[in-house]
Amino acid sequence: MDDLNAILTPGMLVRHPEHPEWGVGQVQSNIDGKITVNFRSEGKMVIDSFRVGLVPDFNDRSSLAND
Repeated sequence: MDDLNAILTPGMLVRHPEHPEWGVGQVQSNIDGKITVNFRSEGKMVIDSFRVGLVPDFNDRSSLAND
């Protein structure tokens, strides 16, 4: 299987496609197919990149900084 999140780097903003209620998350690390994301509404989560493709969010940087 492919690493669906290989392009994601720390600091990037993402959304989980199956959990929109989690809101925007910020990538903390991306190592060997395990990506740690701190989601606004859910907290820190570890995502298996071989099972879930996170969606980059390029429109929400200003609101995350204001939280």
